[in-house]
Amino acid sequence: MKKKKWKIHAKQAAALAMAMSLMISGTVQAEPIPPDGSAPGQTAQGSVQTPQGSSQTPGQSSQQEMGPAGPGTGSGNSASASRPLSLSGTVTTSQNSQASQNSGQTGSQSSSQAAVPQIKAEGAVLYDVTRNQVLYEKNADTRYYPASITKIMTALLVLERCNLNDTVTFSQTAVTNLESGAVTLGVKAGDQFTVEQCLYGLLLKSANEVANGLAEHVSGSISGFADLMNQKAASLGCTNTHFVNANGLNNANHYTTARDMALIADAAFSNPTLCKIASTVNYDFPATASIPSVRKLTMGHKMVNPAKSEYYSGIVGGKTGYTSLAGNTLVTCAERNGTRLAVIILKSRQTHYADTKALLDYGFSLAQSGSTGSGTAGPGGGSGSQQSPGGAVSSSSPHWEEDSKGWRFVKSNGSYAANECMEINGEVYCFKPDSYMVSNDWYQIGGIWYFFRPSGGLAKSRWIETGGKWYYADINGALFTNGTTPDGYQVDANGVWIQ
Repeated sequence: MKKKKWKIHAKQAAALAMAMSLMISGTVQAEPIPPDGSAPGQTAQGSVQTPQGSSQTPGQSSQQEMGPAGPGTGSGNSASASRPLSLSGTVTTSQNSQASQNSGQTGSQSSSQAAVPQIKAEGAVLYDVTRNQVLYEKNADTRYYPASITKIMTALLVLERCNLNDTVTFSQTAVTNLESGAVTLGVKAGDQFTVEQCLYGLLLKSANEVANGLAEHVSGSISGFADLMNQKAASLGCTNTHFVNANGLNNANHYTTARDMALIADAAFSNPTLCKIASTVNYDFPATASIPSVRKLTMGHKMVNPAKSEYYSGIVGGKTGYTSLAGNTLVTCAERNGTRLAVIILKSRQTHYADTKALLDYGFSLAQSGSTGSGTAGPGGGSGSQQSPGGAVSSSSPHWEEDSKGWRFVKSNGSYAANECMEINGEVYCFKPDSYMVSNDWYQIGGIWYFFRPSGGLAKSRWIETGGKWYYADINGALFTNGTTPDGYQVDANGVWIQ
């Protein structure tokens, strides 16, 4: 799996039409991510980088129809050269068509696998991280308030941009910019802690002033950090998420979906330091002059704690959330026998642990039986790998296949899509001459550069950071050069934002 659809807020983030295996199919028009604040020009860990050793640059014509490389130097394309990609065909996979007819809860059941669980929370997703597939979804693209599961994104950005030994000094704004009743550690203005200590306070205690302090440490302001959160969410393929703070306290413009949170959780729990902290049961938070005693922190996520009846074997990490508007929210990642699952629960009324356990049990049962549920598989929502011995295609229906090198698409005639672009389940994908899908990279086609998101879908009307520089993909997905972008920013002949 990997992403789905949405729309975003004016100044801060941009939505991308996103569709990967476990994402929604179809293209959604969204506002671009403007290069505001301190983010432009900064190279963040995990941002898209140009391939090492690329011999081509934007503006240079290629001898082959399609060739890998990335924006950098060169004479640049003219903005007038933008054009839609030429498509060799439009396909709707049979499984996607069937899935699109379902509403509410989706899942499958056969005599050889567990029954699809009945989830009481309003929104939920069960994501098989190992096989990149959504196994279950309920209102997966409905917007909900996330509450403190927001702090997973906060922790991920902090770990990408800071050293654990960095010192965080808390401002008066950080410790007072809170709503009544918000959970805190009693940190006072002027208190200092390391980034590592703050992360334990953030993920175990869910301290809201700690989230503010970390946000200011990274970006200088909470709003600036929210911009980074939105940019990161967009880069992960989130299409229905918008953050305005680092802690998840109530705000009408602070929302996400179960599908988007699955993408964020996947990225977060790929970070070993975050996993270590988010699976810690007890931690001694240091004393300060204002509070001269060590504070004993205990993990709030009960499924992580072996002393709790809710404990679940194989937990990688997780985060709880609750506000009056959000209800109970819960993110949980667990791994057994080589299968990693992520469960997202939104808008629950005290059923979040029972719902999560039911979905984890269901997911691991499917993995053990070799079944796949009815969630979308493959970048375009196809049916997943179906190969006979020797690699011959065993199905005549169009579908996605994945191997150790990446995703390929089998056309109705049984051949792999290669050196061509296709619209599959509403998204545009392009395939290299070796038949593998282009993803998370710039690619030159007919002398024009296009960017393909991590899901493989073509990026349109959005900003993209590559190698510490910002580029804009226009309404056709082409690299915009030598002019003013629709949101009013100047780019040079190479497509680089002129700061």
